[in-house]
Amino acid sequence: MVSHDSNRIGVVLERILKTITRYNMFKPGDRVGVAVSGGADSVFLLHALFELAPRWDLKLCVLHLDHGLRGEESGGDARFVRELAASLGLPARVAESDVARLKQETGDNLEQTARRARNAFFEEIRAAENLRRIATGHTRSDQAETVLFRFLRGAGTAGLAAIRPVTHAGLVRPLIDVERADIEQFLRERGIAWREDSSNASREFARNRIRHELLPQLIRDWNPALVENLAHTAQWAQDEEAHWEAQASRPWPTEGKALLRCSELCALPRAVARRLIRRAVEHAKGDLRGLSFQHVERILEMAAAPDGHDRMQAPGLDVYRSFDWIRLAPPGLDTLANRNFRIPVSVPGRFCLPDHSTIGFELSSVYDSSVDGLDRERLSAGLELRNWRPGDRYRPIGRAAEERVKLLFQEARIPLWERRNWPILSIEDHIVWARRFGPAWNYAATSASHAIVRIWEKY
Repeated sequence: MVSHDSNRIGVVLERILKTITRYNMFKPGDRVGVAVSGGADSVFLLHALFELAPRWDLKLCVLHLDHGLRGEESGGDARFVRELAASLGLPARVAESDVARLKQETGDNLEQTARRARNAFFEEIRAAENLRRIATGHTRSDQAETVLFRFLRGAGTAGLAAIRPVTHAGLVRPLIDVERADIEQFLRERGIAWREDSSNASREFARNRIRHELLPQLIRDWNPALVENLAHTAQWAQDEEAHWEAQASRPWPTEGKALLRCSELCALPRAVARRLIRRAVEHAKGDLRGLSFQHVERILEMAAAPDGHDRMQAPGLDVYRSFDWIRLAPPGLDTLANRNFRIPVSVPGRFCLPDHSTIGFELSSVYDSSVDGLDRERLSAGLELRNWRPGDRYRPIGRAAEERVKLLFQEARIPLWERRNWPILSIEDHIVWARRFGPAWNYAATSASHAIVRIWEKY
């Protein structure tokens, strides 16, 4: 006869199995890292996956990072995890990180610093051990606390999506539908030991105050099913975000910066436009930390304003509007050190510019009016490529007199940031050629030219 306790244990494992199947967390033969801190959730995760592993022929590896924050207690956690892995016949990869020092260096809070250290550790081990997935012990209780915490901080739908069951980085959360109370009961009934992290009881951290004070009070006084409802809110938000991310997704051509067209942004439904801005911010700075609702709305205001120029700063981000474009990039991209250049030019030859474009010069005896060309016989020594400088002026083909290059920029609606690295070919103080505007009239090749320098560009 099957005992009541065995039935309960079977129900919990069956729930985990459904979660794994629903989100397609594992494939047959996967190598999986299991993040084990020593606490109840992660110890339960390891035992549950150890029991379920034969269904997919999973190869498990135990991962533990000692943050070095709790002295001997941290060391005891590491020893406990090593012994636990050994008792199950599993390999263990244990490392140390000086999170306190990293916190001082970065200026981030302790939780963010620890999370970043863990993610770096996971990525390192994932590559070294050829792991397809890394499983963490986040539970439905963690999900509820995270949703409530982010709601109190004013998060939108993306924030309320909270803990994703599967991430692009290969993290999976098999326990996301299991509550912490069920886990501790499971471990007690099986006589499985775990470690208690003393910092989890500290009211210094906002998350602990939510866990030990606010959430229990709300459950007691307002809604006994609050944990389940908050978890459902996260699932709803995740599905909403998946839909809108597909609507707002696009490839970003340049690392470290993103461009948005104002007219396109204004034509989108506001919900899609907000998400597109968030994707652009994430691409430009690598994360969404510090980005508020007000920042997103300010960018939408910039896009909707009459044609012109505008600029704003957000944490880790420089947002620049010029004509019909908005550029999002890290601060400091427009410093003089990143702008000015001078490159001696020989013909034939090709030259890489700071904006990663390439300009080439080829000799030809055939005149082609559709290709920028210079009369080789009119060129003297001292050719150089340089960036545009304020005050530059010359007379392109088709103009009756010299024009300021700045005026040509305005007529062509060249965004301000593109002008900074705009290539000019010159001989001393005389402009011979400029990108997009072509050769100077007195240096341009004609049908009577015997030797022609053709100019090509590759972006």
